[in-house]
Amino acid sequence: MSDPLIRLPRPVRRTLLALGLYASAAATVLAPSAPALAAAPAHTEQAPGFYRMALGPFIVTALYDGNLVPPHAVLKGASAQDLQGLLERLYAYRPDGIQIAVNAFLVHDGKQLILVDAGGGGCFGKALGGIVPNLKAAGYTPQDVDAVLLTHLHPDHACGLLAADGSALFPNATVYASAGDAAFWLDPATAAKAPKDAQPFFTMARDAVAPYVKANRFVAYKNGDTLPGAPGVGIVPTPGHTPGHTSYLFTAGGQRLLLWGDIVHSYAVQLPRPDVSIEFDVDQAQAIATRKKLLADTVRDKLWVGGAHMPFPGLGHVRTEGEGYAWVPVEYAPVAATGK
Repeated sequence: MSDPLIRLPRPVRRTLLALGLYASAAATVLAPSAPALAAAPAHTEQAPGFYRMALGPFIVTALYDGNLVPPHAVLKGASAQDLQGLLERLYAYRPDGIQIAVNAFLVHDGKQLILVDAGGGGCFGKALGGIVPNLKAAGYTPQDVDAVLLTHLHPDHACGLLAADGSALFPNATVYASAGDAAFWLDPATAAKAPKDAQPFFTMARDAVAPYVKANRFVAYKNGDTLPGAPGVGIVPTPGHTPGHTSYLFTAGGQRLLLWGDIVHSYAVQLPRPDVSIEFDVDQAQAIATRKKLLADTVRDKLWVGGAHMPFPGLGHVRTEGEGYAWVPVEYAPVAATGK
C-alpha cells in the first residue's frame, strides 16, 4: 500500500518529519475507525469537603460533616405555605424536609490549631461523620488539634469529640464550652426533669465530654473569661438556642470572622424572616431576639461569618434585603486572595 502521507504537500511532510510525528500521523491515517465506546460509569462521590480562606495571617479551613434533613415542621412561626414559598424562592425546597449542612471550622493562627465545633461523629449514622476524613484531606490529623471551642453541646456539634471506641478523638486538645451550657447539659438533675424525648440529648452531651473531663482537659468558662487555649478569641454570648450558646470572634490583620454556631439553621427562611425559630431552640423567644441583634451587628460591622448550618463552606457575609437579610457566600478563590 502506498503511503498516503506522500500525497501531502512537501512542506507539510517536512514539518511532520521535523517534529518526529511522521510515524504517528501515518498510523492515524491508516488506522480503521474506532468502534464507539460504552458509556463511562457514573460516579457519585464528592470532592473532599474542606475549603480554606485567609483571615489576615490566619488560615481558616471549613470542614464539612454532612447534612441533616428534618421535616419542614421543625421551623416555627411561619405557615407551611410561607415556608414553601421562601424555600422555593432560593430553589431550596425539597418535599422531604429542609436540607441543613453541618460544618465545623479550623483556625490556624500560626501557633496552634483551634477547632470550633466537632460535628456529629457517630450519633447520626451515615448522615454525619465527615469531619475526620475531611480534616485529613485538608492535611491535618486529630492529634494536631490544640483546642476545641464548642458553640454549644448539641450532639451535631459535640458527638464528634469521640473516637469510635469512645475515647477522646482529639487526644492533645483541651475542650472549651460555656459554663451556662455545661451547667444545663451536663447536670443529671436537669436531665432528669427534661421531657423523655429530650433526655438522649443530655446523655450524648455527657458522653461526648466524658474522656476530656476525666483527663482534666475540659474547661467550662464564664462570659468575660479569657480562653487559655485560644488567647485573643472573643467570646460572644448568643443564648437562646441553648442556655449557654456562644459564638466566637477571631480578629487578625484587620479582618474579623464570627463563627456563630446555630444562629441560623435555614438561610432561605430565617434570614428574610429572623422571627422564625426552630424546634430545637431551648428558648425560642430568646433565640429570635439573639438572632435579630446578631444579624444587625454582623451587617453593621461587615463581619465575615462562619455558620455551622449555612450551605458549605458556610463562610460569607450577611447583607440587608428589604426588612430582612440575605446571604452572600464566599467566592471560591486561592487562599492568598480570599482574606483581602
